[in-house]
Amino acid sequence: MLLVLVILSVLAAIVYPNLARQSLRARRAATQAQIRIFRTALASFEIDNGLYPQGRNGLLELMQPPAYARSWHGPYLEALPKDPWGHDYLYDCPGRHNPDSYDLLSPGQDGLLGTDDDITNWDVDKQASP
Repeated sequence: MLLVLVILSVLAAIVYPNLARQSLRARRAATQAQIRIFRTALASFEIDNGLYPQGRNGLLELMQPPAYARSWHGPYLEALPKDPWGHDYLYDCPGRHNPDSYDLLSPGQDGLLGTDDDITNWDVDKQASP
């Protein structure tokens, strides 16, 4: 019986890290997909209104018409999703990294801004380029 427990423990020690890495990879891919969905909604808003939603609360304007939007044809999103770790996406227009448009990011697994696990629209855009 003890031998079976040792074998199971060894197998668990081998399998668990691989599963954890796959889970993190899947969450990062889901976040990148959500950023692309936001990009489509934001582009539709910009085509209709001539500018992107302004400020840090601009994502809310994808669901509710702002006073300045004369040609709002939304909602462009039905709800604001959270990232796979349960954090809000952060939006700012004009962006610091994209001064002609917007910055959109997930703070990633640790929930802290400016760390290596942040997932951003400017990085997703670079990955999409050939």
